[in-house]
Amino acid sequence: MGITNDKFELKAYSKKELAEKYQVSVKTFDKWLKPFTEKIGEKRGRFYTVNQVKTMLEVLGVPGTVN
Repeated sequence: MGITNDKFELKAYSKKELAEKYQVSVKTFDKWLKPFTEKIGEKRGRFYTVNQVKTMLEVLGVPGTVN
């Protein structure tokens, strides 16, 4: 995963869009989220809410950065 200077836009995202941001498959992204399911909560329809995406950024880090 390359390091970029792009800003991450905080908005509602689908699981596929988030997986693409993290440059992994949806299956891998599911595995990453599994330990945090209770904290993140269920998707609302097709998208994760802004608050859910914010929680994901807290637990997984911002895509394209090194923690």
